[in-house]
Amino acid sequence: MSAELRKHIEEIVPLTDQEFDFINNHFKTKSLKKHQYLIQEDEFVKNIYFVVKGLLKATYTDINGKEYIIQFAMENWWISDFQAFYNETKSITNITCLENVELLYISKAHLDKICSESHKMEHFFRVKNSSGYVALQQRILSLLSTHPKERFEQFTHQYPQLLQRVSKTIIAAYLGISRETLSRLSSKL
Repeated sequence: MSAELRKHIEEIVPLTDQEFDFINNHFKTKSLKKHQYLIQEDEFVKNIYFVVKGLLKATYTDINGKEYIIQFAMENWWISDFQAFYNETKSITNITCLENVELLYISKAHLDKICSESHKMEHFFRVKNSSGYVALQQRILSLLSTHPKERFEQFTHQYPQLLQRVSKTIIAAYLGISRETLSRLSSKL
């Protein structure tokens, strides 16, 4: 699993074997089965996770019990309740496995250590956090200002591999549209 992590990091910063060994020693592995929770609402979040294999979804449930899909995470993506992780508070989201998953994870203390001791890793996580923030902003703006057809087209363009891995019901929920609307839109493509 560490080969995938190294390849992922080296898309942004080159590493020597010694540098990667230092980084890799701060990560641990975790495997979960389909339908298991990685993080449950109202628990403290101590780790961020790198997806080596599999697919997860992060959801938020409002006071009326309506569930909203915040994000998916597949191979080479990071996932956590980042607000809870960075603020050292309890999670407001649930993260569940849509497939069996293999993960690498790192605690906040270990993340802080590798970033303070490695300028390359500080840069890597700054780039990852910045691109995640941009993607989140684009998603919010899309939900606020685009027609369902545009949202579906954006989704199919950005994440074509998810169309084969996620049910239409889940995709519709992610896009904020009904299952029927999604079926109508997907039949026109």
